[in-house]
Amino acid sequence: MKIAIGADHAGYHLKEKIKEFLISRGYQVIDFGTDSAESTDYPLFAREVALAIQRGEAQQGILICGTGIGMCITANKFKGVYAALCTNEYMAKVSREHNNANVLCLGGRVLGEELALSIVSTWLASEFGGGRHKRRVDLITKLEEDMC
Repeated sequence: MKIAIGADHAGYHLKEKIKEFLISRGYQVIDFGTDSAESTDYPLFAREVALAIQRGEAQQGILICGTGIGMCITANKFKGVYAALCTNEYMAKVSREHNNANVLCLGGRVLGEELALSIVSTWLASEFGGGRHKRRVDLITKLEEDMC
């Protein structure tokens, strides 16, 4: 599986740890940057990851900024991208099982490395449950089609 990853300066160090974690578990990682802790603008990186999802270059994405909020807002502007800000393993699990999220957003300034890696692991191990959740996700998709 290919995973697109991106971060701004506030998420750079955590991005590097997550990338190392993913590669060690056999995932292919497309790193859209940033490549340092020098100040930069998070929407630039959210855009690249979201476009990679739209184009089918990656099946899932991970975005990291200071809180994860800005990345999440930006990524959700792209049709077919369903980004979820997760601060614990339960949120990660249900974002996949109930909401079919294809982008995980994390806060580099609000999560410790160990918790962040646990959230990533849980998110990747979880799958969309379908059933009553499919009906709801279909409603979201219909709204997206109507409004975009």
